[in-house]
Amino acid sequence: MEKYLRVGVISNTHGIRGEVKVYPTTDDIKRFDYLKEAVIDTGKEYINVHVMGAKYFKNMVILKFQEFDNINQVLPYKGMDLLVTRENAIPLGEGEYFIADVLGCTVITDQGENLGEVINVLQTGANGVYVVKTPDGKEVLLPVIDECVLEKNIKNKMIKVHIMKGLLD
Repeated sequence: MEKYLRVGVISNTHGIRGEVKVYPTTDDIKRFDYLKEAVIDTGKEYINVHVMGAKYFKNMVILKFQEFDNINQVLPYKGMDLLVTRENAIPLGEGEYFIADVLGCTVITDQGENLGEVINVLQTGANGVYVVKTPDGKEVLLPVIDECVLEKNIKNKMIKVHIMKGLLD
């Protein structure tokens, strides 16, 4: 399991006092109200930051980090991911899991066949959709509904599915 989970992307600076605009990638946008520590992924290193405040404007979150006092200090982080450790993640309910933990799971049919590996999870209005890459390189879309996804064993990276009529056509 990944150590860090992405909660947003730093899209731009805000003002001249070191605040940043963050495009949230979390289901619970209000999580920023009580977020105290985060990590900026520069691609080369992880930079720990302390969140001093959060404001909301349109679909963005404006964050102030303790470590930065002016626009020039935060400008290099534009476009970078904002992460949290699992310890700072929102607690999950029973049967819930993080999308990052589903990626890489082996998908087995109820007939015992290896269908492939989950490479992406699409969010739709009604339900999620697993994008499964088959051993021959094709992609199969599986709706995350009880009739199709029979068992999820995220700890062992295995998902058991029933292939409904028409899904592989």
